[in-house]
Amino acid sequence: MTTFTRHTLDTAPAESQPILAAVKGAFGFVPNLQGHMAESPELLAGYSQLWDLFGKSTLTAHEQQVVYLTSNFENNCYYCMAGHTTLAKMIEMPADVIEALRAGSVIPDARLEALHVFTTAVVRERGFVGDAGVEAFLAAGFTRRNVLEVVLGVATKVMSNYTNHLVHTQLDPFMKGNEWTKPV
Repeated sequence: MTTFTRHTLDTAPAESQPILAAVKGAFGFVPNLQGHMAESPELLAGYSQLWDLFGKSTLTAHEQQVVYLTSNFENNCYYCMAGHTTLAKMIEMPADVIEALRAGSVIPDARLEALHVFTTAVVRERGFVGDAGVEAFLAAGFTRRNVLEVVLGVATKVMSNYTNHLVHTQLDPFMKGNEWTKPV
């Protein structure tokens, strides 16, 4: 197995250091994911910018977590699923919604389920959802802007999910109790 360095503020390439400092300022520490991403300042910067932009989208905090957790599930990302489970709990997302997302099952909230179904289709079909899928999403009360914001959220998770697969990122201590393996 190829080993990748998990950088700290001191060991990261110079171009990554200010980004890691900002991440540490936001989270209080440098998560292992960003420590690995620091090897490529461009990847780290791109991920950080997409993360910030998705956070400013018109989707609510709970809706953003639905997009993230759905993408993590579909991409089988143990690290991001554990991390976003923790974040979803921090924003007081209902436990039954979190459990449904972790199980890949139906969400008991119709609006969030429509978002879950649409995001699943975007990931599985690589964007080829079709007009009927888009129309169903819009009929659930979402907007055309939300359609494109889902793409932004999925793109953000592709960067982190794929990085975790390649570098075998270890879970951070804050994720304890939220470990995850994709159900069969």
